[in-house]
Parts: sequence; structure tokens; C-alpha cells
Amino acid sequence: MKAHFNFSINPSGKISNLFLRQHITDFEKAAEYIKQIPYGRNENKKDVSTVFTDYRGTCSSKHALLKELCIENSKQGFKLMLCLFKMNSRNTPSITSILNEHNLDHIPEAHNYLKVGTQIIDCTFPKTTLNLSKDEIILEMEISPDQITDFKVNYHKAYLQKWLKEQPLLTISFEQLWEVREASIASFSMQ
Repeated sequence: MKAHFNFSINPSGKISNLFLRQHITDFEKAAEYIKQIPYGRNENKKDVSTVFTDYRGTCSSKHALLKELCIENSKQGFKLMLCLFKMNSRNTPSITSILNEHNLDHIPEAHNYLKVGTQIIDCTFPKTTLNLSKDEIILEMEISPDQITDFKVNYHKAYLQKWLKEQPLLTISFEQLWEVREASIASFSMQ
């Protein structure tokens, strides 16, 4: 992360205070701390502070938490993004066998990260960063932290249903595709 995106954390709200209690005093250190937290689903996705209590988080909860930190500290320009991308064996090697088993080249997947200008800040995984090529990105849109739950899931499911209709050679149902997606998520939850 480039230092010119950095800012000091003020005791200006719940999320800011959670970081300060960990002796984390600026955004750059906060982002690095969140990146080191293991990947995993949270007990309560509607309360992003559970990233601290669960000591795990997903792309959604980790980046919504960082966006809330920016909001509490009145920092503009940090956008919470929802990206749909072609999750494949190149950008997510751990799912190769799952894709092969179901004769899929890729699965459209929803992903969250922060964006400042053209720079992506992705704190999803402790040891890796999802490196997407331009042709793997299907779409990208700014969302608010409260949209990481129902809105994101519903948008993703609607897109998958539309995508399946456009794939006449696929003989997989939406329910089966969602199960393949869940198995894929489980495979990289163990990274």
C-alpha cells in the first residue's frame, strides 16, 4: 500500500477504537493487521466488528470494516468495491480440481476490496493477493458497507442465474452451481 493513502486513526467511533485498543494508530497498519487475520466467514456478517472477536474475516467483512474506519475518520476517496470476476484456476489455483470435476472453465464470483483512485487495496488473504487480469473482471461497482450481506448475495445469485442461461452447453443447475461455488470457497478457506 502506498503511504500517501495513510492517515492517523482518531478515537472517533467503535471501529476506530477497536484498532486503537490493538495499538494500531494509522490506516496502513490497520490494513496490514486485517490482511494478517485468517480468511473465514464471520458469525455475524451484519456487524463487521466481529472480524476482531472471531479473529477471521472474508473479503466482505474485512473491507467493510476498513471502509467503516475511513468513514469514522472522515477520509474520502476510499471506495468499497463489489467486483464480479471469472474465478478460475489461474487466479484461484486451489479450485482447479473442483472446476475440472464439473467441466467448468470458471465461475463468476463476487469479491470485495477497497479502491483509492486506480489502486486496489485487497486485504482478503494473509499470504496472497487476488491478482486479476482485465479480461477476468466482469464488472465493478461501489457499494456501502451495509450492502455486503443481502445486496451482495442477491446480486451475485441473480448474475449467476443470468450467466447460466447464457451457457447453453452447461448442464448444471443453479443450485448445483452454487454448491460448486461453496466448495470452491471452502477450498481457499483452508489457505
